[in-house]
Amino acid sequence: MSKPECLVTGEMARLLPVVPETHKEQRATSILLATLSVVPALTSEVLGVIGKKVGARSTIDAYTEVVFTNGLEKSVFRPDGLLVIDQGKPKEWKALIESKIGRTPLEEDQIRSYLAVAKANGVDAVITISNQFAALPTHHPIKVPKSAIKAVNLYHWSWMFLLTQSILFLKNSNEATGDQKFILSEVVRYLEHDKTGVSSFDRMAPEWRDLVTQVQSGAQLKKNCAEVTACIGSWHQEERDLCLIMSRKIACPVSVRLSRLHIGDPIKRVADDIDKLVKNSILECSLEVPDAAAHLDVKADLKRRSISCAMRLSAPKDKVHAPARINWLLRQISHVDPSDVFVRAQWPGRIQDTLVPLADVRADLKLLMPENGKSAPIAMEVL
Repeated sequence: MSKPECLVTGEMARLLPVVPETHKEQRATSILLATLSVVPALTSEVLGVIGKKVGARSTIDAYTEVVFTNGLEKSVFRPDGLLVIDQGKPKEWKALIESKIGRTPLEEDQIRSYLAVAKANGVDAVITISNQFAALPTHHPIKVPKSAIKAVNLYHWSWMFLLTQSILFLKNSNEATGDQKFILSEVVRYLEHDKTGVSSFDRMAPEWRDLVTQVQSGAQLKKNCAEVTACIGSWHQEERDLCLIMSRKIACPVSVRLSRLHIGDPIKRVADDIDKLVKNSILECSLEVPDAAAHLDVKADLKRRSISCAMRLSAPKDKVHAPARINWLLRQISHVDPSDVFVRAQWPGRIQDTLVPLADVRADLKLLMPENGKSAPIAMEVL
């Protein structure tokens, strides 16, 4: 098989790459790209999140140690790989791959250099992979000028996203052959190992401690403060990591619930969350869980130094009286450990919400009901 015309040199990605022990990044990238080339159904799902369709008759080739025909002179950077999708049409779809492993961050200069290389060689996209997290592949953790991505698309995957997609594929897909499942299960085992360098989000930005101290002391945060911006960035990574953790636990894809405005404008999303943090000292997100009764709201209150998770359910209209509606809720959470779990009921009119520990509600429904006892709750929240 001949290599693409855009490459001067390039090696086929190997499942068992022969590289020095210290080259974790090169090894992980080769294993990933080789897996994508031999498990097309997985590749279809992974590329599907960036809107790229991979047909049943498509061929998938992957290369490492690539040198492009039209490279940048005097550049100290070398891309980690190239992914090529041939769907039998005159034009192939190609993506330049740049990966980082461990705590090594992506670099703006390097990404801008690769965008220029991609444009000069007719490559359609640049895909970065690292232990940094993004809510969507289009919400890149590194800001680059819009002019740099006019001709080339820029996407980002975290290693944990790729691991999660592989786990979900093994659990839910019937498209892979026995050999493909074996290969993928070994890749999952490899990526899950501590020494691979793949990790979840495990720490906020260094500015986090100072920011919490400021809030606790009653200081007024400022929108243009570096601590605030850094901590919002960390919170967005934590949101995405929460989704991936839940996805692996329930074998379904969980995602951050974003407005249309925020989906299309990640900078606006950051600005709105900064505004919320400055005004209310709160970080929050909403998670979409497949087939759940409602979305899951997560809130970190810096003033109270507390984290809460809640799901708000509209009360069933076919049940008229308060006891029937409350029992309806209790039946759905009968298996839940009541420790640190509360039920909040929202009542019609000017009646104040009631908040009672789940254990107490189970013992006596009336504790959740207002004094008049005549109204029925219009919604209930488990938190």
